[in-house]
Amino acid sequence: MGRLFLVDLEGKTYNCKFCKTQLGQADDLVSKAFHCRSGKAYLFNNVVNVTFGQSEERTMLSGTHTVTDIFCCCCGQILGWKYEKAHEKSQKYKEGKFVLERFITLSPFYLFIVKQKLR
Repeated sequence: MGRLFLVDLEGKTYNCKFCKTQLGQADDLVSKAFHCRSGKAYLFNNVVNVTFGQSEERTMLSGTHTVTDIFCCCCGQILGWKYEKAHEKSQKYKEGKFVLERFITLSPFYLFIVKQKLR
């Protein structure tokens, strides 16, 4: 097994709830209004420190998409998925974007509160 190199992000970040690994910057957040099988989710233009599963066709509320599950590269927790292809024209804007499930992700606001309590 090789060495694990993590991308270190500057500014406000969204992190893995289980191991606190940085996943995405607040500037890359597209929408907080997404939903997934477990509830609410975030849509990002880009995420880091993830690994990818196999691509598969999945029928979702918005139609059929080709998606790839994404996992935290440190703890292996499933975080969400990447939209590879949208089959409906109205959903094409999702292609290449990432969904992080909220209950698995720590927001910058949560991290700010934790840091304040530690002081």
